[in-house]
Amino acid sequence: MVDAISDLLALQDGVISRRQALEAGLRPHSIERLLRRRVWVAVHPGVYVDHTGRLSWRQRAWAAVLACWPAALDGRSSLRAHEGPGRRSSDGHPIEVMVAHSRRVDPPAGVQVRRSRRFDEQVHWNLNPPRMHYDATIIEIADTAARELDVIAVLADACGARRTTAARLRDRIDDLPRLHQRDLLLGILDDVAEGTCSVLEHRYLTHVERPHGLPRGLRQDAVIRSDRPMLRDVVYRGLRGAWTQVVELDGRLHHDSATARDRDMERDLDAALEREHSVRIGYGQTFERACVTAAKLDRLLVTRGWAGRAKRCPKCPG
Repeated sequence: MVDAISDLLALQDGVISRRQALEAGLRPHSIERLLRRRVWVAVHPGVYVDHTGRLSWRQRAWAAVLACWPAALDGRSSLRAHEGPGRRSSDGHPIEVMVAHSRRVDPPAGVQVRRSRRFDEQVHWNLNPPRMHYDATIIEIADTAARELDVIAVLADACGARRTTAARLRDRIDDLPRLHQRDLLLGILDDVAEGTCSVLEHRYLTHVERPHGLPRGLRQDAVIRSDRPMLRDVVYRGLRGAWTQVVELDGRLHHDSATARDRDMERDLDAALEREHSVRIGYGQTFERACVTAAKLDRLLVTRGWAGRAKRCPKCPG
């Protein structure tokens, strides 16, 4: 019995439910004694943690899942469990859990519950804590995002980090009949499949290159520079390589370190050594001045040797 309790606590980050303790052989009076002695502390009704200090995020997640059992992490909480805290720290937010649609659950404080008709097929039961499948999580978050930019960010980040692919997400969408933004999701995934791996890259494609008739660029072009592999965001080339223009899309709002600045300058120098012209484009040029940026790129590509010309889009100033 002691070993079973210890194994559960180790597996569940020090969190255990009353149901689990009883099933492992612990008597009700033994549970009450542990609580009186503050060896265990109640987190939610019938859910305990084995210390008196502040709970970690994973302990909060385990407590929420066990309090609503059978349940699994949902939404942003599922994403946090899959990816770790990173940029998406959710320590101060409620824990989101999913339960079967047939159940009525009164969530404890700090927990949000969603009922799902596809509960059983969407849950990874072998992960700790149990959580929604990664692809289903990404689609759920993207489909409920309020802004198009947020939809792009969720899909592009997931694919850009190589945690999934556009093809896998499309297959998952085909299995989900109740999506609010299906057409938008599919359209963005088509662009991601072509190589747009960030919000900035997608915006450049859909607001600068495509609507203004610029030539179709080669995306995520792999080359070796200074004996190191690197990917160039967009590369325009003439017939038989007669001319080349590289566009690097700088998605950072600011350079976050001297190392990053040095890396950017090294890339530009390498491009010059290869007799390739490189320009760097950021958020302002794509989100605020897309038409002006397209016009300037048109002139730049023509000077490089492009035989075409850009066109005006409906948003171009008169």
